[in-house]
Amino acid sequence: MPVSPCGEGCLTPGAPTVARPRQLLRIGAACAVVLTALAASPLLALRRVREPLARLIFRSVLRAFGVRLLVHGGEEFRRAAPGRGALVVNNHISWLDIVAVNAVRPMRALAKREVGEWPVLGGLVARGGSIFLDRERLSTLPGTVGELAAALRGGSLVNVTPEGTTWCGLASGRFAPASFQAAIDGGVPVRPIALRYRLADGRETTQPAFIGPESLVDSLRRVARLRGLVLEVFVCEEIAPGKAADRRELAALAESAVHSALGTVHAPRRRLPVPVAA
Repeated sequence: MPVSPCGEGCLTPGAPTVARPRQLLRIGAACAVVLTALAASPLLALRRVREPLARLIFRSVLRAFGVRLLVHGGEEFRRAAPGRGALVVNNHISWLDIVAVNAVRPMRALAKREVGEWPVLGGLVARGGSIFLDRERLSTLPGTVGELAAALRGGSLVNVTPEGTTWCGLASGRFAPASFQAAIDGGVPVRPIALRYRLADGRETTQPAFIGPESLVDSLRRVARLRGLVLEVFVCEEIAPGKAADRRELAALAESAVHSALGTVHAPRRRLPVPVAA
């Protein structure tokens, strides 16, 4: 399993905060949104209202925490009619990532098994059609990839975070190739999305990152304290089926697109030499 070296030392200092009453108000508002979403979850079965309702729920979560969402590009992706499958991949920084992606366009997700066990939120994630991966039993990975490919082939958008764990944002991980095999098997494009968190004054911040051994509650509290948090989403051009020779090349293309959108540099991948027969 990928392990991020990011910890408390990665948190950028000097972020402005709100007063404690505002923090409590934000957490209360977020809880109200989640409870309302649970009550309205039967409506998600209705195709006509599913996407606009889900988008409203996720945007309401961002507003509850005082997060401003800025989306760059991807107009055709945001307004496309449902029914065309794609593997949507992004860099992974915070629990806010999945909220942001679904605020742009609601979709299913590949999530770790533990997420489905979260109180309240786990049930909501499961109702959203998530596919769960048991990271403790890698023998189940081929079956999960097969399930993912079937969902993509059936016309679903599925969000995957191929870094496998969260990073602080200033540092990042490699895109593991396993999930990209599902896009190849399903014959669907890959849509990279790049995420960045900054403050109202333009400074990039790592404060929203979900890092180290901290609990979800600790991360929620830190996000609720932030003043003027801006979440930028860059929707990159899709990578068409057949553009990559294999899943490793497809993962490298998606990873490169994310870094290009963010203006960051990642060391090139190292490939082992292929032995030449005598």
